Amino acid sequence: MMARRQLSALIAGLGLAVPALAQTRPVVAAGQSAAALRAQALGRRLTIATVVKVGGIAWFDRMHAAIRQFGVDTGHEMIIASPARAEPAAQIAVIEQMIARRVDAICVVPVAVERLEDVLQRARAADIAVIAHEASTLDHADIILEAFDNRAFGALMMQELGLRLNGQGQYISMVGSLQTGTHMEWVNAAVTYQRQRFPGMREAGPKIEIFEDADVAHRRLAEALATNPDIRGVIGAPMSAVVGTARLIAERNLRGRLHFAGTGLVSLVGPQLRNGDLTSIQFWDPAATGYAMALLAAMKLAGQGDRIQAGLDLGLEGYRGLVAPDPSRPLLLAGRGWSVATRENMDQFDF
Repeated sequence: MMARRQLSALIAGLGLAVPALAQTRPVVAAGQSAAALRAQALGRRLTIATVVKVGGIAWFDRMHAAIRQFGVDTGHEMIIASPARAEPAAQIAVIEQMIARRVDAICVVPVAVERLEDVLQRARAADIAVIAHEASTLDHADIILEAFDNRAFGALMMQELGLRLNGQGQYISMVGSLQTGTHMEWVNAAVTYQRQRFPGMREAGPKIEIFEDADVAHRRLAEALATNPDIRGVIGAPMSAVVGTARLIAERNLRGRLHFAGTGLVSLVGPQLRNGDLTSIQFWDPAATGYAMALLAAMKLAGQGDRIQAGLDLGLEGYRGLVAPDPSRPLLLAGRGWSVATRENMDQFDF
C-alpha cells in the first residue's frame, strides 16, 4: 500500500485537490480565525489553489501541511499545484492550468515577480482572486502578504553575518534568481546595512543565482571559493543556500572560517547548528503564512474584503496585527515577526 507521505506527494505533484484525511494533526494554532469562513457558514465550497516556487522542499512541505489543515478546518477544496522546477515558465504553466480549472482563488509565491504579471492579470480577468507572498513589487494581485518588512529582514541577515565576521572580510550573496523580487530586496538591504555599519566588509562579486537548488548552491559556492579564497561569509536568501553552504563547510572543515547568515529551518539544519558548522539561521513559519494566505483568499471571496487592511488580526502567530509598510499600497500587508535560531534556542522550534 502506498505510504501516506508518498500519496500526499503524488497528489501535490499532479495538482489535485487534497483530501481532508491527508491532515492528521494541526500544524498551526489557528484558534477560531477560520470559523466564520467555513463552507457551511458561507453556503458554498470554495476552490483555492496554492502555487509555490517549487515542490518537494522542506519549506513548502510545511506550508502545504497548513494548507491541508485549512481545508480540514473549513471544508473548502484546497489544491496544491507546485512546479517541479523553480523556473518562471514552469510556474506559469501551473497557473495557467489553475485558470483553466476555474478555481476561485490562487495563492502564489512567485519564482520571478515580473514574469508572472501577465498570467496573474489573466487570472484576475477571469474573476479569480490572487493572493501573493514574497511578492512586494507585484502589480496584478488582490492582496500581497509579506511576513515582515523585507528591508528589516535583510538588515537582520547582515547583523548576524557582521557579528560572526567581526565586521571584517568578504562575503557573497545568494538568491533564487535575480528576478526573485523578495530575495533581491533582502540581499540589497543587507548590502546597504553592511556599507553603513560594517565598512570593513565587502560583497565579493555579483549576486549568485541558485534556483532554489542546494546542489547548485554547493557548486557555486565551491567555484566562488576557488576563485577567491578570501571569502568568509555567505548571505543566503533561499533556504537551499544554507543546505549547500553547510555541506561545503563540513566537507572542507571550514567551521569557524566560513559563516552563513540567511533563511533556514531547524528541521533541516538542526545538526549543523548543534555541532557549530552553522551559528544561526533566520526564518518565519511557512505554515502560518500558508494558512494566512488561505484565510485572506476566503475572506476576499466571502465579500469581506473591506476587513483586509492594516490592523487586521488573523489569529495566527506573526499575523496578529498586520501593517501596511507602504501607505500608497494599502493591500500590501505585512506581519510583525521573524525568528533567529541558534544552538542555544533551537529546541524551541519544532519545524
